[in-house]
Amino acid sequence: MKRRTKIVVLGSALLLTAGVASVATASDVPLQRGAAALASDAPHQREAASLTGTAKLYRSKGDDITFSFDAHLAAKDTADPSQAGGTFEFSHYLHGKGAWAKAKVDCLVTGGTVAVVSGVITESDLPGSEGKRVGVTVHDRGRDDRLGYSWVMSGRPGEGNEPPPCVASAPFEKVKKGTGDFTVVPWQPEL
Repeated sequence: MKRRTKIVVLGSALLLTAGVASVATASDVPLQRGAAALASDAPHQREAASLTGTAKLYRSKGDDITFSFDAHLAAKDTADPSQAGGTFEFSHYLHGKGAWAKAKVDCLVTGGTVAVVSGVITESDLPGSEGKRVGVTVHDRGRDDRLGYSWVMSGRPGEGNEPPPCVASAPFEKVKKGTGDFTVVPWQPEL
């Protein structure tokens, strides 16, 4: 046999031996660690949907408007978006005046790169807004995200009509360059 062929055959044999040894070692690991290892080694199930991230909106007058999301729908609740949990926050200030609010998520529906989330305001310095539902739509477009909110038509939270769960406006607002980091995990219900 030529020297090059011997090296290839020997190298292949060593790789095959190392692979078999690795598989044997890996298969012994659960036995060594017990039943808890079997549970933790189980494949991770992806959540049904989510919306996360923070961004500031662009306004030519210099308004400071920020939205942050941490909304999730567990895999076990795929069939019921009203089981979503988490929070989202928003604030709007101009020349030191404005307000902020935090909402508890009560619905989350996503499709592709678009998410619609609604929630009931739990904390705010905006008079009359606590206990009121608001909705927000996000379009995750990478560095050019967009956003819309229910109060564009219904009046500021606590002043106008409340939307039903998972209802908001089209994402008409532009995110300020360099601030958008929204991530949408698309919902895939069994239809």
